[in-house]
Amino acid sequence: MATTFEELVEMQRAANEAQAKTAELRERYGPPTATPWNKQQTETYETAWRAWRDLDRDLQAEFAEYAKAHGRARSDVEAEVQAQAREPAEGA
Repeated sequence: MATTFEELVEMQRAANEAQAKTAELRERYGPPTATPWNKQQTETYETAWRAWRDLDRDLQAEFAEYAKAHGRARSDVEAEVQAQAREPAEGA
């Protein structure tokens, strides 16, 4: 479990990257109902989607835990983390 705000920001950035990868695959492959995907495309997309889903699920739990531990509103923590995650990472 993440214990620092910086760890939450890194988790958010990872979730954002996973979401972007999923969106990029959808864009590249097209809608699966209009252009049926082959097995490899389907597996690649499903793997990317599961990674995003799992990262986001874990992040949501961390927001709640962090907020409770610091006596803050969960929504405030989430908003601050998301804003920070949009900033370029140091050294990038």
